[in-house]
Amino acid sequence: MRTAAITDPDTYVTGVPHELLARLRRESPVVRLDGFWAVLGHADVRRVLRDPAVFSSQLGGTQIRDPATARDLRYVRRMMLNMDPPEHARLRGLLTKAFTPRAVARLTDRIHGWARALVGAVADDGECDFAKVAADLPLLTLAEVFGVPERDRRLMYDWSNRVIGYQDAEYAVSATVHADEVTELARAALAVRPVPGPGGTMPDPRTREGMPDLYAYATALGEYKREYPGDDVMSNLMQHVDDEGGQVSIAEFENLFWLFSVAGNETLRNGLPGGLFALLSDRTQYRALLADRSLLPGAVEEMLRWWTPVMHFRRTATRDVRLSDVDIRAGEKVVVWFSSANRDETVFPDPDRFDITRAAGDHLTFGHGPHFCLGAQLARVQMRAMFSAVLDLLGEVELAGEPARLRSNFQNGLKSLPIHWRR
Repeated sequence: MRTAAITDPDTYVTGVPHELLARLRRESPVVRLDGFWAVLGHADVRRVLRDPAVFSSQLGGTQIRDPATARDLRYVRRMMLNMDPPEHARLRGLLTKAFTPRAVARLTDRIHGWARALVGAVADDGECDFAKVAADLPLLTLAEVFGVPERDRRLMYDWSNRVIGYQDAEYAVSATVHADEVTELARAALAVRPVPGPGGTMPDPRTREGMPDLYAYATALGEYKREYPGDDVMSNLMQHVDDEGGQVSIAEFENLFWLFSVAGNETLRNGLPGGLFALLSDRTQYRALLADRSLLPGAVEEMLRWWTPVMHFRRTATRDVRLSDVDIRAGEKVVVWFSSANRDETVFPDPDRFDITRAAGDHLTFGHGPHFCLGAQLARVQMRAMFSAVLDLLGEVELAGEPARLRSNFQNGLKSLPIHWRR
């Protein structure tokens, strides 16, 4: 397989090219691809992620594709994901209290209740599309944490589809929410939702102009939270938002909302059906978990390793540097490939085998270093809750048809996972 397949979104419609990644990784853990350095080895990925002074998130953003204009780059640099210390630490510090072990523990019972309700609603049907059932759990959780009215949570579903699935013809035009289903805040945002142009084209969702409905909703919700604060992240942030010396600028607030709504949703939304697909790839693994629920925490970690939802992130070299005997020049793109690092045979023996009894490994699904995922523990709780509900209420399930994969070279996603079980 040619190396260009790694960045071709059509490749991923049939699966992640793990064999190609493994071959390249064995030749060198750092390889030159189409306009960037791909970092494939586990140790080198860790090194890049923990050293923002040398490998910057801010210089060029965190996507392989450069922003289209200098103005677009300036705007995305106001997103926490695309910041370096100390600015990154300033924003992150305002959010950490929502994700402490104590905060997550307060939500755990509710998350388990939501998961059981979602699975229980289809239990008597004998079949479902698990990707669609599971998609609502992160939406419910995010709505609770960030103070989004529950009626408006499906907005985040459409926004995620359009941003993460911009390479997929179906997801790029996602518009499943109707005005009569949502709050007044949301109806105003839906009025500016973009529609497909000639040939079905949509504006670039990685620009402010491409997501006018998301930013309109962020502004309206922020003003509402300023006037009627609650015990949620948005209310807390609005106490600090001010373009005249506040801790959070208006642009930063808008981009934090973008990050919550899209990144906070999409990774888990793909991790849940991906985890079940992993279990269904080996019937003995499924039955072992069904018989012994003490294996569930380890099983979740193996799901996250084996089905890595976010496949890569970019950094930009701030100076000339040597990485695994490769000379990288200042200004060059450096892309860490989590899908490869999580199957590095020097860290994970027999890495292509899905094994829920595998010793807890150092998978990089949640990143490493200063940008380690704030919501990692919350995601783990949701995965354990959903799979507990599946095992308790459905028992042993089987594939009922061919899964449909997302056309994306960034997110390892399943758009559909049909399953059935004995009622």
